[in-house]
Amino acid sequence: MQTELDQRLDRTPIMAQRQSHIDASAYNVWRRARNVWGAPMKMILPQINEFELHLTDNYWVIVDLSRNGALVLAWVELEDKDRSAIHRPIPCKLNYYHFVASAVRSKSLVLMEELLSARLRDYYG
Repeated sequence: MQTELDQRLDRTPIMAQRQSHIDASAYNVWRRARNVWGAPMKMILPQINEFELHLTDNYWVIVDLSRNGALVLAWVELEDKDRSAIHRPIPCKLNYYHFVASAVRSKSLVLMEELLSARLRDYYG
């Protein structure tokens, strides 16, 4: 069953698509958090205006809450199946939907990793 976000990803035109990757450290923190709280996860990115990051098993998406959840950037086709080395980055495709996508790409993953790491530290004590 497709979620509303799945449907938006399917029907929203992509400005550009690039081969990319997610750094292993960010992906590993997400996997640890997912094992504790499950997926999907949402988090406000506090230093990026009104942006929210949605983390699922199939994609990670940034939406602009000030524009009714308009898509900004999406990491899709995460290639984590049969992953044999946790230090290697996760290949994926990066979909750009908004002109600010390039400016928030790196910063958003750093913020996500910091927020989830802090939350995990609090959880484990």
